[in-house]
Order: sequence, then C-alpha cells, then structure tokens
Amino acid sequence: MIKVAVIGLNHIGLIHCRVYKEHPDVELVAVCDLRGDMARSAAERFGARPYDNVQSMLANEDIDVVSVATGGVENGSHHLEPVMQAIEAGKDVLVEKPISNRLSEARIMTDAAAARGVRLACNLNHRFVPAAQRAKSWIEQGDLGHLLFINMKLTIGNPNETSPWIHMRALHPHSFDVLRYFAGDVARVQAFMTKAPGRSVWSTASINLEFASGAVGHLTGSYDMFGGHPIERCEVAGTNGRFVLDNVYESLTLYPRESDEQRVFKNSIFSNSQGFDSTFFNRIGAFISEVRDGVPPDQISASGADALAVQRIIEAAIRSQQENGAPMSITDIDEDTQEGVQQG
Repeated sequence: MIKVAVIGLNHIGLIHCRVYKEHPDVELVAVCDLRGDMARSAAERFGARPYDNVQSMLANEDIDVVSVATGGVENGSHHLEPVMQAIEAGKDVLVEKPISNRLSEARIMTDAAAARGVRLACNLNHRFVPAAQRAKSWIEQGDLGHLLFINMKLTIGNPNETSPWIHMRALHPHSFDVLRYFAGDVARVQAFMTKAPGRSVWSTASINLEFASGAVGHLTGSYDMFGGHPIERCEVAGTNGRFVLDNVYESLTLYPRESDEQRVFKNSIFSNSQGFDSTFFNRIGAFISEVRDGVPPDQISASGADALAVQRIIEAAIRSQQENGAPMSITDIDEDTQEGVQQG
C-alpha cells in the first residue's frame, strides 16, 4: 500500500482525501492544515490522523506521497513551503495547480525535486480524461498527419477580483497544459485581454500561439461566462484530418481528410455521480500508478517541469498584454521578467 498525506483541507483538499480514501492501492494516513479544527474534521471523516504542522507530520508518520492542496494568492502562493518540506523529506509530491503564481518558486520546487530524486507532479487533470488520451493516441499514430493548428476555449463564471491576473494564473494552467499535451512546446505568445463591465481584473483573453513545431494555435479564455454552455472545447488539425473535443472532453470526433466517415468516442465525465470530480480520480490515479510502478522522476506525466512550462506561457501572455499585444518569445520569460507584471 502507498501511504499518503494531504496538506490543505479546503474544498479541493477534501476531494484529494476522498480520492485517496477510495483508491485500492492507497492508505490515507494523515491530513494537515494550519487550522487544527479543519484537520481534525477531515481526519474524523476519512479515518486519518490530524496535524496542524507539516514538519511534525513528516517526522511522525510513515509517508510515501504528499498531496499539497493549499491555495493562496492566485491559488498558488502557499505551495512552496509545504512542497519543499515534503521534497526535503524524500517524499513524492502531487501539488495543486498552479504549481505557483511565481516562476521563481516553481523553479525552486522543480530543481529541488530533481536534485533529491523524488517525483513532483501537478494536478493538471484535464489531460487525464479518457477522450483526451484517445485523442493523443490518434496524434501519435499519425491519424492527423503533420500538425497545423490547435484552437482551444476554456470559459467559466468566476467573480474573483483578488488579482489583476487571477483569470490567467489560476485557470489557464489547464488550458496551456492541454495545448502542450497535444502540440508540444510553445515558442511565442501574443495576447489581447479585456475587462467585462464592472470588473477590475483582466477577465477575458484572446491569445495567439506559435509552437516550436511550427504549428499555430489560439486560446480563448474567460471568467465572464455563466451557465448553460460547455466550458471547454479543443480542435486539433493536421494534414490528414482533425479532431474536436467537447465539454471537458466528454465527446471526441475525428474527421479524416480523405473520408466522409467520422470516428466518434464518447465518455462523458458528467454521466456519473462524481461529475467533474471524476477528473481528480483519473489524474491522482495516474500518479499513484506511476509511483507504484517505479516510473523515474523525469518521466512523470504532468510533472512539475510541465507545470513550470505552462506558467511561463502564462507570464508571456501577461507581458504581451502589458506591452499592447507585442509577441513574446518564451525564451525571454524568466523569473526576473515576472517582477514587472505583478500589479497589472
């Protein structure tokens, strides 16, 4: 059995606890939150031991994997300390997205995990649904041919106004991870953003992408959409055909170039009682399988390095917006360039 602890016990942390509790290869041994009452409540609910101090938990428990589900500014500013404590203790780590809202902190975590030889993964869960993985297999098998373009939309209703860049840094790690999953590394970014009436944050964005492969792409993202429509769509096209994924990948259709026949794959994530939470079961289950099977740290799917790469794309988009839509090379985005984009 793989012994797991969860740090951070708000809504997402409790989902992590539930997934681990129901996994046949996992024993949830401990939960930790600075708010002791939340730790005790979660411990009672999931049959684990409660802690309000990470170091004490690591010193007193036999743990293989630590899930870090803390939040903070732009949902990522509280990840560094508990992740580093777990890495330094030699534990494999799954951290919530964004890995951090600071590139320098993301780099510290990924470098530390590599140096310590532990697995560092991020909860970039959208790529782990069955339809997305089937679509990836079509690309690898050559069903699309040479990739030409990829277009994606991710829109939800979120009134959060805590940061000018909350929409970009908190939501679009998912988008850019899926784009990289299908089309590889991004080379250049150009962004245009707007604020819906009454909003103080950059709540809707249109982002152009050039991939290292030469393919081109686009992301439309928004925090201004409310109810009654699919939240996510992705279209990938190549010289041999294209596919379309709909509604967080509940359905997938391949349109071959030389045939009128379509190939359809349906696996609705909304057809069971877990709803969207089922994506957590897929993602966390994949990480547990990699730990169980001894997958090397540098071959982990949706790794810390992947999470750092998508945060760098996000910072390039933010910098492009600040510079009136000027294209930005990803190689020019590093920890120092982020210093100028904190306040919008």
